Amino acid sequence: MAVTVVVGAQWGDEGKGRIVDWLAQQADLVIRFQGGDNAGHTVINAAGRFALHIIPSGIFNPAAVCIIGAGTVVDPGGLLNEIGILEAAGVSTAGLLVDERATLVLAEHRQLDALQEDARAGQARIGTTRRGIGPAYADKASRTGLRMGDLTRPATLAGKLARCLERLRPQILALGGQPAPLDERLAELSAWGDALGARIVDTLPRVHAANDAGRAILLEGQLGALRDLDWGTWPHVTSSHPIAGAAAVGAGLPPQAIDRVVGVVKAYTTAVGAGPMPTELLGAEGDRLRDVGAEYGATTGRPRRCGWFDAVAVRHAARLNGFTHLALTKLDVLDAFAEIPVGVGYRLDGEAIDRVPWPEDHARAAPILETAPGWQAPTTAARHLDELPAGARAYVERLERLCGGAPAAFISVGPARDQLIVRGW
Repeated sequence: MAVTVVVGAQWGDEGKGRIVDWLAQQADLVIRFQGGDNAGHTVINAAGRFALHIIPSGIFNPAAVCIIGAGTVVDPGGLLNEIGILEAAGVSTAGLLVDERATLVLAEHRQLDALQEDARAGQARIGTTRRGIGPAYADKASRTGLRMGDLTRPATLAGKLARCLERLRPQILALGGQPAPLDERLAELSAWGDALGARIVDTLPRVHAANDAGRAILLEGQLGALRDLDWGTWPHVTSSHPIAGAAAVGAGLPPQAIDRVVGVVKAYTTAVGAGPMPTELLGAEGDRLRDVGAEYGATTGRPRRCGWFDAVAVRHAARLNGFTHLALTKLDVLDAFAEIPVGVGYRLDGEAIDRVPWPEDHARAAPILETAPGWQAPTTAARHLDELPAGARAYVERLERLCGGAPAAFISVGPARDQLIVRGW
């Protein structure tokens, strides 16, 4: 495997967790390289069904070391809750580490996130999950936030916390909120340090040693390319970079260490939150796609927006990430559809375009759809490509061509770990 990056090729919720779960069975090191607990990776295996939010999906391989990398933002309370859920289910978290450079998400970040979202009117709303991700990354960029390593250094923690809250409290008060007293917050952080202290380390020596030895390293991204801070549908984006170029940075590896980039694409399109989505279905057909696909957010439970496959968006992601392979998920959801449209381009102000345009223009763009016949036969028992119905094989090949030519090395035909067709890997 060497170093493999797994990233989302749409707006998030593509099914990265189940792909990482499968690949992690061969990995020595699994690193979550960006983002926070504002999106979940759903994993179903012999241990049960889990919605992971910040812990890498490789946690189910007891032989793998799982690292929450320096590029992430971490709510220690949420992390401890997630650890507790896994341990209660009999899943060992002994191999879980957190890089000391990861940025801390405080209760004030979550409070400020919610207040700011409430203050935005109508179309200005971003659709944030109110998990404090944006304010935490803002503190990271302004060098006023705390990092996980601060929890293990009580001599300096109080002073750093006071300076951080000096910046956050006036913003909260100005929006009508009431921040907690400093001593209450300090006690909370001290308790987190006691609970997590042994896991908070400088992970760089371990990562470099594994890379130097040619060990199998898996880098796990969160959300998708259309939520990238620079290259996504801004401002309806996340506050980090969920693309392959950021994987090396967030994990602490040189770019040339990366051997393979797996772009995870759903067989149709979903999104949670506001922003452009040209192929969205707003009527009964969208409701049907949502219900058959059980499209509800793993973190928030919000119903996902659903639509047909948007090849323009995925080609955009393919160019940004340099996919060497695709992982096509939820092919089985389309089994019952008689016709399956695919968005192959956009029409904007009467002109056909083949690119993701400026966000306001993207919101006005109409999809150019080409419709293929459905296969109307079950795919869930297929474990080899030639076991798929002919129409399903043709659909897979069509998406490969539309998305830039990278082969679909993984095709999921159900949520269980073994409901996966693996080819050319």
